[in-house]
Amino acid sequence: MEPLNILVVEDGQTQREMLQDFLAAEGHVVEEAEDGSVAVEKVLSGQVDLLLLDYKMPGMDGLEVLKKVKEINPQIDVIMMTAYGTIETAVDAMKSGAVDYITKPIELDELSILINRISERRTLIRENQILREKLWKKGIKTDQIVYKNRKIEALINMVARVASSRATVLLQGETGTGKELFARLIHTTSPRSEQSMIVVNCGALPETLLESELFGHERGAFTGAATRRIGRFEEADGGTLFLDEIGELSPSVQVKLLRFLQEREFQRLGGNLTLRSDVRIISATNRDLEHDVREGAFREDLYYRLNVVVMNVPPLRERKDDIPILIDHFIKRFSVENGKTISGLSSEAMDLLLKYDYPGNVRELENIMERAVVISRDSVISVRDLPFKDLPSRRYDTTLRKASLRESMESLEQGFIEEAMEEAGHNQSRAAEILGISERMLRYKLKKYGMKE
Repeated sequence: MEPLNILVVEDGQTQREMLQDFLAAEGHVVEEAEDGSVAVEKVLSGQVDLLLLDYKMPGMDGLEVLKKVKEINPQIDVIMMTAYGTIETAVDAMKSGAVDYITKPIELDELSILINRISERRTLIRENQILREKLWKKGIKTDQIVYKNRKIEALINMVARVASSRATVLLQGETGTGKELFARLIHTTSPRSEQSMIVVNCGALPETLLESELFGHERGAFTGAATRRIGRFEEADGGTLFLDEIGELSPSVQVKLLRFLQEREFQRLGGNLTLRSDVRIISATNRDLEHDVREGAFREDLYYRLNVVVMNVPPLRERKDDIPILIDHFIKRFSVENGKTISGLSSEAMDLLLKYDYPGNVRELENIMERAVVISRDSVISVRDLPFKDLPSRRYDTTLRKASLRESMESLEQGFIEEAMEEAGHNQSRAAEILGISERMLRYKLKKYGMKE
């Protein structure tokens, strides 16, 4: 967590000093203001990342201060403090731009969690901006990186953090999720971007040919080796070597790759000369390599050399909030490529596409949209342009039909909370993010439904 510049705005001296001491002990730079007018002056004259703002103060109240601060600098985060913890207070504060609110008496652990979350989000935003600036300088349009989902945002920010290093990166995820896209982003924003990124699909070649492909061979090394061949490790010198489907490597090739990662040395097939290459390794797999290690199918020492940084690319069914913007992106792209004018798709077609689980992930959605653009006779893509007509609707418990509307909604809400808590490993902060509600609201719901916290 990076320290923040925090301004505590509280008319009670004892409370103000207590908060200042606590936040300073947490490593933050803290200033204080006893009323709203002093707070506004300090925002105008200094660097403030976060306002810890009392709601009820003499003179200018917290809501007025919040609005003025947001006019001065919309990037300042605000947590509202109130002893009047009504829903109306929270709604007014959120509408005016507060990131969250906390009730008095203040639980310091809860405050610390809120501030840590704000610090993490500010770090992600900054890293994201750094990455986009790098891409812009290299002439890459950032609007080609299409996402809304927080998991993808976290991966984008991981790219920004690891690109400048030499660390090996292991990309894990199902086929079609876009692992190569992330590999290219790492290469493009790294100091190696002026050199080549070479891609090798380890599952597409038999063992002997793959060994030759990677390390090269000398003349006569095997039947058909009429001339010397330079391997990919030599070709990628100074750049990046992307090894896709790394889990398909044979044991003998695993040994040679491990030696290279340890010593930065290798030999061509049939040769005795030891060669060196300054190449960064990024690998990808759709397999569970940890399982393969336990089963003896993949070397444990190689696995730990490859996964210095691990990036798990989620399947499309876990990032369905990205589907509408991906659809829009593909429609625009394929309309231009095929000389057609497609303005969008019908609500029925969108409903079908949102319900589908995409076993082929983004690559499958891309294929579906290209086909739809090509065969559509109208300016709007309809259900008949899609490769499926019916998809099973989400099944709800039939007992809900006999319950009241309130009971039915509560039952569904409880189910969503259970799923989110399971997905988040019972981490309340993460579950609240998945559900799109505050952690405070999640705790209230857990207590309401008698669910385990």
